[in-house]
Amino acid sequence: MKTIIRHATILNEGESYCGSLLISDGTIEHIEREGDICLPGAEVVEAEGCTLIPGAIDDHVHMREPGLTHKATMESETRAAAAGGVTTVLDMPNTIPQTTSIAEWERKMQLGARHCHVNYAFYLGATNDNLDEIQHIDICRTPGVKLFMGSSTGNMLVDGEETLRRIFRHCPTLLMTHCEDTARINRRMQEMQALHGDDPDVAFHPDIRDAEACYASTALAVRLARETGARLHVAHITTERELSLFSPLDPQITAEACVAHLLFSREDYARLGTRIKCNPAVKESSDRQALRQALNDGRIALVATDHAPHQLSEKEGGCRRAASGMPMVQFSLPAMLTLADEGVLSHCRVVELMCHAPARLFGIAQRGFIREGYQADLALLRPVRWQVEKECLQSLCGWSPMEGRTLGWRVERTWVNGLLAWDGTAVIPDVRGQDVGFRKNS
Repeated sequence: MKTIIRHATILNEGESYCGSLLISDGTIEHIEREGDICLPGAEVVEAEGCTLIPGAIDDHVHMREPGLTHKATMESETRAAAAGGVTTVLDMPNTIPQTTSIAEWERKMQLGARHCHVNYAFYLGATNDNLDEIQHIDICRTPGVKLFMGSSTGNMLVDGEETLRRIFRHCPTLLMTHCEDTARINRRMQEMQALHGDDPDVAFHPDIRDAEACYASTALAVRLARETGARLHVAHITTERELSLFSPLDPQITAEACVAHLLFSREDYARLGTRIKCNPAVKESSDRQALRQALNDGRIALVATDHAPHQLSEKEGGCRRAASGMPMVQFSLPAMLTLADEGVLSHCRVVELMCHAPARLFGIAQRGFIREGYQADLALLRPVRWQVEKECLQSLCGWSPMEGRTLGWRVERTWVNGLLAWDGTAVIPDVRGQDVGFRKNS
């Protein structure tokens, strides 16, 4: 089957133009600028008034499978991704069991092939004693190694400097770090508990997981990368001070910002409570403003979600009891384009940060751009104001901190490898994504 997307505004590689596009055998066969494509027998999608972009690539999601499937599954969360115009997800290793061995990584790959509606890949997790596993991963099929330098559980918390140094020195591919100083967090929790009881209100979350905890750990990661030559990608930067550690267009050390930290600030705890409790914490409005500015100057290399579903009952409590994390993948692209409408950044910059940059940074082959010969991973969006309602949610957990928020863009269709995966109201059930490949020099 061939598909023609006709008369869309194509937003790609810094350009915006009206054009048409032919999809054939899963790839983009032809792009016609300022013109039309006619092919008898092809399915035609009239896209006038809509904007066509490459499908977004989210380098930071938690699909919860295996072991935590009461929260989410690969099927449900890739359904949410497709509904949000996200065509590739890179999944984190803190499942049950943890993805810290090649055997468990292979098990996840098999699950992905059976259940994922969009393209997928899985990180291997670092521990205190799995360096041999890390050194034997297939770097052409693994996006990187996830290293929790704080804020994790069990053996995936690695905070001894010599152990960290060995991992940094010998990891054969990109290291993605979660940076928070655990000792400081524990000390700040004790101080807050002394003042506010065993389970302090969530409003104190950014005081416990504070800016200093983030900066100290991120500074250590950057120093180790400089000393060892490791390829470092720091997840979910949340503070203005951390941004001073990054330089625009640095090919060795890069930073990720997450949508929640670009949308919310401390003031939102009063309204949303634990629905926006995440690690690292949503912090000051000044931090949010600094992150937004860094989207434009290159210190932030890409934008992701840290999509992390929990049952709403697990979000009950305060700083100690309530689970940290929120589902965001369904609304990340419309939310960022809405920020562009507000003048925070340009629409082309959104596409750069959410489509092009992840493909480039991870060396994802044949995706992330609208180019002839590339995989037809595409999102068609309409600029229209609409309000997020509970009925539209696709994540298994059934809630979102975005409920009630007005967005300026809606995903009309999503194609994954040339197949229609989202038709504007529902995911096409039998569509499955592919495991993505990574270039060796990424």
